[in-house]
Amino acid sequence: MRQATRPVPEMARYTKYYEHDGMLRAYANRSMLLAMVFGVLALGSLGFAIYVRIQPPTVIRVDKDGNALQLAGPSSPRTEASDPASAAASTSAAPTDIEGRAVVRQFLTRYLAYTPDSVDRDFAEALNMMTANLRLYTMNRLRDDDTVGKIRADHVISDFEIRSIERVKDTPWTYTVFGIKEIHRVKSQTETTDQIVAKYNIRLVETTRTESNPSGLLVAEYGEQQMVGDREDDLLQHSDLDTDRH
Repeated sequence: MRQATRPVPEMARYTKYYEHDGMLRAYANRSMLLAMVFGVLALGSLGFAIYVRIQPPTVIRVDKDGNALQLAGPSSPRTEASDPASAAASTSAAPTDIEGRAVVRQFLTRYLAYTPDSVDRDFAEALNMMTANLRLYTMNRLRDDDTVGKIRADHVISDFEIRSIERVKDTPWTYTVFGIKEIHRVKSQTETTDQIVAKYNIRLVETTRTESNPSGLLVAEYGEQQMVGDREDDLLQHSDLDTDRH
């Protein structure tokens, strides 16, 4: 018994085989063109993302008058090297109070916190933050008292913590600092600890900003006044410029 054949659609009866093949090729060419366009867009997006990622961060400085100066960044058309006026303005700009407080904190931390192994480096960094006359006086005092030798002989470790920094009114660049210093020393295999609460008076002076001194501030006077604790004179250095404050 023969099966009944399904009638062929009328459109198929009039369509040649090569017309079907041509439509498939047209769809394939269109798909390949779209794939190439999207591939180019993806590569362009990837290149833009890499370009944005490698750009330096934008650094903007605002001076005391509220003027903004872009120091670094991808959109900065000029640098200090290519703009002498901007370079001169940045080096001659007056220091801010925040910079003064940072210098005071950095100086006290270097000068009052040390170990037998780091005392040379710590004192050298603190001396470099002083004016020439205060540096000479302090170096002579350290040498005459043999401070470094005593620190190493007694295995002294000094820890220093700042509690507050206050700027003195009506006196330029003068700060009062309250801090606690703990001095640990070992003699005859016995450790002793002295805790001293003291007030530190520091006066700064302005100078030219340089690469080694970007703040443009130096320590001109340094004085210490004990408030609570047992004081060890051989381990605490201060400037006689402030003897009236003790």
